[in-house]
Amino acid sequence: MAKEKVDEDMTMHDATPESCPMPVASQAPADDVLALILARSHAVAVVGASPDPDRTSHAVCTWLMNHTSFELYLVNPNAGDADIEGHGFYASLADVPVAPDIVVVFRRSEDVPPVAVDAVAADAAVLWMQLGIENEMAAATARAAGMDVIENRCIKVEYARLRDEIVAETVA
Repeated sequence: MAKEKVDEDMTMHDATPESCPMPVASQAPADDVLALILARSHAVAVVGASPDPDRTSHAVCTWLMNHTSFELYLVNPNAGDADIEGHGFYASLADVPVAPDIVVVFRRSEDVPPVAVDAVAADAAVLWMQLGIENEMAAATARAAGMDVIENRCIKVEYARLRDEIVAETVA
């Protein structure tokens, strides 16, 4: 089984089919609920976002900036003064100036529990673990605080897939 690697900028990469389990229905709410979550969300914090354009997190952030109305808050303590399309980085979720509606996680599965604790402390509504990322302890922490939890799903893919439903919810 191939191992995921985490660079010094705290981003995950090199996920292979062996290290990226297939999504299962229990890891996310039904499509109508998912569309409603995405339609009603505005502030999205991305933990593990990378300033490196070769990283998946960078591509997803860029897509979200250009195809959604989300206000993105990039979180990476090692990003320094870097930016993605003019969006600077915050060192931690505690530094984000608003309560995020969604905390998207681009970290190794075993590194997610402290992110869940930080998301609860930041008064986030949703903990979203990207494709290949799942952690039952983190999910339980978030659910115990009343948060919605999505595991092993890509927010970009889900937003694009549910775009018509999201637009319908936004208009309603």
